[in-house]
Formats: sequence, structure tokens, C-alpha cells
Amino acid sequence: MPLRDDTSPPQPPAPMRPARPTRVASAAARATLREEPARPARTNDPERTMAEILAAATQEFAAKGLDGARIDAIADATRTSKRMIYYYFGSKEKLYRTVLEEAYRRMRETEAGLHLADQPPEAALARLVDFTFEHHWQNQDYIRLVMTENILRGEYLAQSRIIQKLNVPAIAAIRELYERGVADGVFRAGLDALDLHASISALCFFNVSNQHTFDLIFKRDGSTPRALAARRASIVDMILRHVRA
Repeated sequence: MPLRDDTSPPQPPAPMRPARPTRVASAAARATLREEPARPARTNDPERTMAEILAAATQEFAAKGLDGARIDAIADATRTSKRMIYYYFGSKEKLYRTVLEEAYRRMRETEAGLHLADQPPEAALARLVDFTFEHHWQNQDYIRLVMTENILRGEYLAQSRIIQKLNVPAIAAIRELYERGVADGVFRAGLDALDLHASISALCFFNVSNQHTFDLIFKRDGSTPRALAARRASIVDMILRHVRA
């Protein structure tokens, strides 16, 4: 058995393992953690996910049009992925069409809630004009989507049977309202319900679609509460004067 060589240099002591960091954070660190909002985790809720995608897509398409909109931006805004968006909607074009359909559906659904048939003809018409003005101003993304679709010459609207069906009862409601007014002797005969709808839409649409250029040219601010109230009253008055007997 070999003898130990006592003349060999002593071995250095084994390095000490560093102490584990304490689990108790400092007061400053804890405060920082409290200030940082926790990012909500996605849940397995397809309806909610689709609704979030549609909301983000509405803003993206309204701001940039069909060509300029990016699916990446919509995915980032909804904490989802391009793959998930394509899974639900198929393509960018189908997503755009669905956004259009949802915008028209919301407007017609709210419009139906006005219960115009339960009101006297003149009051009902004034209410319809007032609603249209308010809806367009409060939902300017809707106006920009319609402007985009007009640039595209109605290509995707033509593909949607949903939008075409939604507009049928809207015109029928105006026709019924107008005919009641004629029968009561408060509206003059000979007007077309579709033309009346076009006049209401045109006056309320312009207030949003041309607001920036119009205000810039004429050095005014049409977005103040006072200016909006005056413009709203003027449009209601113009339509009522147009149809009165």
C-alpha cells in the first residue's frame, strides 16, 4: 500500500457555495412589483376572442383601409396570433367583410330599437334623423369603413348577403313612417322612401367624412358641443321642411 507523501503541497480548501438569495424582496422592489400591472392571461373563450379581434380589426381597417391594414397589428392588439385570426376568419379579406357586416348590423339593430312605428310620424322622423346624426358622430370608424368600401366600389359589400338583408327592413321602416305621415296629412305626397333615406344619410355622413377639410378651409371647429348641436338641429329642420305638407 503506497505511503502518503507528506511533502506534497497542501490542497486548497473547497470553495464555499454562495448563499441563496433571500426570498424576501426589499420594500422598493415590492413596490415596483405592485406598480407593474399584471398582463391578463388569455382564456379559452372563442366568442370573446373573436369579438376582441373584430374590435381591433375595425380600428385597423378604419384607420388604414383594406390594403394598409396589417394582420400583425391586429394580432398584437388582441394578444393573439396571425394563425388564430386566420383560423377564425379565413383571410384578411374575409375579416374585413365580417367587420363591415358587424358595423352595419350594430347600426340597424340600434335603429330598430327606436320603435318609430309607436311614435307620431313627424316626431318619429325627427327621432330617426337625430339618431343617424348621433350614431355617425359617435361611430366614426363606421363612416371610414363605408368610405373605404366606396373606394373599393362596393366590392366586399356586394359579396355580403347579410348587409343587403339588413338594409331591407331599414327602408321598409322609413316607407311605413312616411306613408303614415301622408295618410295623416302631415307629409306631402310624391316622395320616395329610398330618396328620403339617402338625404338623411348624406347630411349626417358629410358631418363626419368632411369634417377636417371643411373646418380647415373655413377656419372653424365643428366638433364643439355648440357646433354639433346647431348642425344637428339644422339637419332635422331641413328634413322635416322637405317632407311637410
